[in-house]
Amino acid sequence: MLHYEISGNGNENLVLLHGFLENSKIWVEMEKTLSPKFKLIKIDLPGHGKSPKIATVQSMELMAEEVLNTLEHLEITKFHLLGHSMGGYISLAFAELFPQYLKSMTLFFSTYFADSQEKKEQRKKSYRIIEDAFGHYVNAGIPNYFNSYEIGEMETTIHLAKSIGLETDNLGALACAKGMVERKDRTHVLEQFEEKILIIAGKHDNAVDTVAMIKNLPERSNIKSYILDCGHSGHWERPTICAEIINIELLKHLPKKLVL
Repeated sequence: MLHYEISGNGNENLVLLHGFLENSKIWVEMEKTLSPKFKLIKIDLPGHGKSPKIATVQSMELMAEEVLNTLEHLEITKFHLLGHSMGGYISLAFAELFPQYLKSMTLFFSTYFADSQEKKEQRKKSYRIIEDAFGHYVNAGIPNYFNSYEIGEMETTIHLAKSIGLETDNLGALACAKGMVERKDRTHVLEQFEEKILIIAGKHDNAVDTVAMIKNLPERSNIKSYILDCGHSGHWERPTICAEIINIELLKHLPKKLVL
């Protein structure tokens, strides 16, 4: 079972899955303005935070199964699922494998595309650095998750994000990197999933091709998308507006697309 934290007493269960080199601490700012109608279940993914590594290659499917095991232990059988970055990849795997549990799925600065061949090669080149020079890997990589135009303003937050990243087990991070290389394209999940799909993306995201992702979204009435003026870390860069979108979209109805 994975480590989890629960906050709030609302009737709507919202499961939050963090991204690579993160843990459940990343939600602290966004949580301040999330609706009290939510009960938040914040899970540390395998090899991150207080959850141990579970395999040498942690596929998105394997981690989705561990998320389900944790939620079944908590007797939570119907919920909204939101995943940041790698957490979004796991959310897509979850929606493919276990759609009956979901009331909605939110891709939060994430993508349904598989890695390009170039991105796969970049990840593979990082394996040795993750294993042998993890501190350097974290400190050099984390700033890239933020809008380059606001790096100076975000210095304190970037320092906090680095400290959270350094809490990750380096072999757990390596196992996740290998799992991300292997993940498949899941456009078909967006084409087949029947509940609400919410996309929150960043205009200046260096980790996700936001333009291509939004352009290729299936034309379905259950998909809503937002593009924010930030990088890959909206929970740090635009926590209030992200929370407001989640509150409104998962609890009420809004127009299909909006650029903020």
